[in-house]
Amino acid sequence: MASPIVAPAPAPVHGGEPFIGLDATVLDFWRFSMSDLRTNTLRGYLAEFLVARAVGATKPRVEWDPFDILTPESVRVEVKSTGFVQAWTQAKPRESRSWVISQVAPYSAETGQVCGERDFQADVYVFAVHTVRSHQEYNALDLEQWIFYVLSRAQVVALPRDSRDRACATLLRVREAAEAIAYAELAAAVSKVAAGSA
Repeated sequence: MASPIVAPAPAPVHGGEPFIGLDATVLDFWRFSMSDLRTNTLRGYLAEFLVARAVGATKPRVEWDPFDILTPESVRVEVKSTGFVQAWTQAKPRESRSWVISQVAPYSAETGQVCGERDFQADVYVFAVHTVRSHQEYNALDLEQWIFYVLSRAQVVALPRDSRDRACATLLRVREAAEAIAYAELAAAVSKVAAGSA
């Protein structure tokens, strides 16, 4: 049996690193691929970054982790995001927002193996909503344009399920389960919900 190929820990990049054989830097790549913060994928990454900063997490995101953020207190946090303005032309802002939350099996980067059963892996779920409804006002970097809802794992487990046993969270259900909070209140809310679900 062949020895596994062990991946090294990623080294953070600052943007100035040059390509070899191309007159471009990592910053040029970021500008090319990550400039439109209205796209669903980038809004999701941005929401994860905001939540990580709020709770004091410093570890870079890992694509295959079964949750998005590990707080310094070892609280596992999953972040879901949405917004009313999209990167494409819309007849009007879409008011109906929803998320599907899959159960996943934990994976060990050290062994390259699945190391547990499929389940909802986070202790706390943060639903980040960018609230602006026009492109003229849209600024994803303005924290006053975001609101957050913090739910416990138990609350997510209790949500209705689809045919694939995924939890189905609508904005209405999330609003019924938790109070909307501003960014400044997020860290305290995550701590409180984590303590209540321990």
